Amino acid sequence: MDYKPGLFSAADPIAQQAGSMIDPFGRAVTYLRVSVTDRCDFRCTYCMAENMTFLPKKDLLTLEELDRLCSAFIAKGVRKLRLTGGEPLVRKNIMFLIRSLSRHLQSGALEELTLTTNGSQLARYATELAEAGVKRINVSLDTLDKEKFHTVTRWGDLDRVLDGIDAALAAGIKIKINAVALKGFNEAEIPQLLRFAHARAMDLTLIETMPMGEIDEDRTDQYLPLSRVRQTLSEQFTLTDLDYKTGGPARYVKVEETGGKLGFITPMTHNFCESCNRVRLTCTGTLYMCLGQDDAADLRTALRASDDNAYLSTVIDEAITRKPKGHDFIIDRTSQRPAVARHMSVTGG
Repeated sequence: MDYKPGLFSAADPIAQQAGSMIDPFGRAVTYLRVSVTDRCDFRCTYCMAENMTFLPKKDLLTLEELDRLCSAFIAKGVRKLRLTGGEPLVRKNIMFLIRSLSRHLQSGALEELTLTTNGSQLARYATELAEAGVKRINVSLDTLDKEKFHTVTRWGDLDRVLDGIDAALAAGIKIKINAVALKGFNEAEIPQLLRFAHARAMDLTLIETMPMGEIDEDRTDQYLPLSRVRQTLSEQFTLTDLDYKTGGPARYVKVEETGGKLGFITPMTHNFCESCNRVRLTCTGTLYMCLGQDDAADLRTALRASDDNAYLSTVIDEAITRKPKGHDFIIDRTSQRPAVARHMSVTGG
């Protein structure tokens, strides 16, 4: 089918139901995370196996199809759109999609278009991203030690990532650093990461490792409760709770000594599902209503069934009625299997 990007008309079935995505627990779905590819140029030990089998390219939605799906969700009330991966910036011609989606920023239908990246391609794309209206991005960075960075990413180059961060900051893009807290790996480095981020006016968010997908490591050896991290940090920093939200699950504190913000994402020690406002779309058109559950909806079939959006609208509505109350993550030695079989790179975080 031929698809020409544009705004949905008032007669469109999706546009007529704008703002109607309310789940069974009364939560409005206003945040869509889209994995534009399952491929990545890193192989982070907590995220994927070193020898990954990626999806055949023929199974992926085209960029035009991704645009149409994202536009459908925006017309139905999504106000924040985050592109993820894998690594989103390794998707061929990714700037075509980002520039196309930026029309929703210009119209006011979308409040924020952002992405999560490992930073490896940022030096190349930072200026174009800023010109397309991307004002804020998340960069995944777990350590500032070059050898440890190579160890955890297997294939990554720390200097390249740091150059990308500098390029994005120079382009006027605000950056939040995301760091997965890993026991025995970067636990002692967290104060250094915090000072590095805050010295550059970047926020830092710490994330507990999640039991998703078969990896080469034992997650019971990696898991570090952020309650313990906060207690340790409070011995050298003054942490003041903030009523600050970015649309995601992080809970923030202000670090009085640096003036910066520190976030905690705690899917293991503190379930944050009561305020969940997001769903996740994969690069194959599968919609997951919860990161930690396997229930999903096939939007690719609905998308390709017709140029008309009536059927697509119905399938999206039905999927939202199945959004669960929350996830059931657990990590212990008696439960060696991951909570869900798919890797984080498939769902897009």
